[in-house]
Amino acid sequence: MLALFIRDLRLSIRAGGGALIGILFFLAVISIMPFGIGPDLNLLSRIGPAMLWIGALLATLLGLDRLFQGDRDDGSLDLLFIASERHATSLTVLVKCAAHWTGSVLPLVLASPLLGLFMNMDATAIGATALTLLVGTPAITFVGAVGAALAVSLPRGGLLVSVIVLPLTIPVLIFGVSASYGATVESAPFSAPLMILMAITLFFAVLGPVSAASALKISTD
Repeated sequence: MLALFIRDLRLSIRAGGGALIGILFFLAVISIMPFGIGPDLNLLSRIGPAMLWIGALLATLLGLDRLFQGDRDDGSLDLLFIASERHATSLTVLVKCAAHWTGSVLPLVLASPLLGLFMNMDATAIGATALTLLVGTPAITFVGAVGAALAVSLPRGGLLVSVIVLPLTIPVLIFGVSASYGATVESAPFSAPLMILMAITLFFAVLGPVSAASALKISTD
């Protein structure tokens, strides 16, 4: 499992630009917001957490189609299934999701404090948003694994993955933004939505790999 994690981590960084493309897309989304909204700094700081979450969500969707596609193209996916006869196939999917998140999504979380300055956010809002992204973005990856598994046999499944995954990530987006606002607005709760966000991530950490493994088995039959 460790060898698989290291292998997929290297591939997620190198393939198609990996984290660099995600960060550049994230930067582009956040950079154009002030031009579209205007010079109202109070408005920018108020909507900053939501914009960071939307930008991170869209940037995460970019690389989901590569989660299993490369392994299917070079035949590695079949070998992984053969090797998985000694353990659960869902464990293999879980490791691949962890490697993908570490190589492609974690850099977005690390870049979010800097991009928060573009939205005139204070230190508390930036820290809270980065924390919620750290907690919530793994759930997007686990949900995305299901969409990637369903579309792995299609020649151009990237758009289909986004269509499948985007509606399922709405609860993650809602509670992530709610927790970010709760850290800066006295009347809004912080702990409750953060705990719910953690519960959603744990839920999808179990359901996502199991569902993705089942979908992969069907697609490879």
